[in-house]
Amino acid sequence: MDAVDAVGPPDAVGPTGAVSATDAVSAVDAEIVRAQLGRPPRAIRAVAHRCPCGNPDVVETASRLPDGTPFPTLYYLTCPKAASLVSTLEASGLMRQMTDRLGSDAGLAAGYRAAHEAYLAQRERHGPVPEISGVSAGGMPTRVKCLHVLVAHSLAAGPGVNPLGDEALAALGDWWRQGRCVPEPEAGPS
Repeated sequence: MDAVDAVGPPDAVGPTGAVSATDAVSAVDAEIVRAQLGRPPRAIRAVAHRCPCGNPDVVETASRLPDGTPFPTLYYLTCPKAASLVSTLEASGLMRQMTDRLGSDAGLAAGYRAAHEAYLAQRERHGPVPEISGVSAGGMPTRVKCLHVLVAHSLAAGPGVNPLGDEALAALGDWWRQGRCVPEPEAGPS
């Protein structure tokens, strides 16, 4: 069965929007993600988190793109509203500040390393990809180079897993309050 044609269980969304990473991607979710990205999604395996508005906002991707290219980004932030706010945080210099803190706060560095290990373990569950073994995303475990990935990881994994992702997520505010980033596709003819 093609993952785009399968639908996960209706109760897959938890109280924080987290969903089981084994939930398949419905045709409706795939269309929403396509609209969010402005292009067809590549190698999506599952909806990893849903926005409070109901749309997917994080997808889990395969470790290899369809052409076989290794792809280390397990969790991909798709909501353009959230992504825009994350870009603003990146432009503010927050990544540099976070990286500096990793060098002076042993507890933060240990938590960030644990987030890196959790990310790798989750990706490895789908099969090894030797070309990217030990490489997570977002600069983990020693620096911060992409808040989009860290926020996506925090949304997908839940609070307390990625300390810097949690901080960036908290700084975003309620991006969904103004409504869906893209409308839900209309149902086709029956």
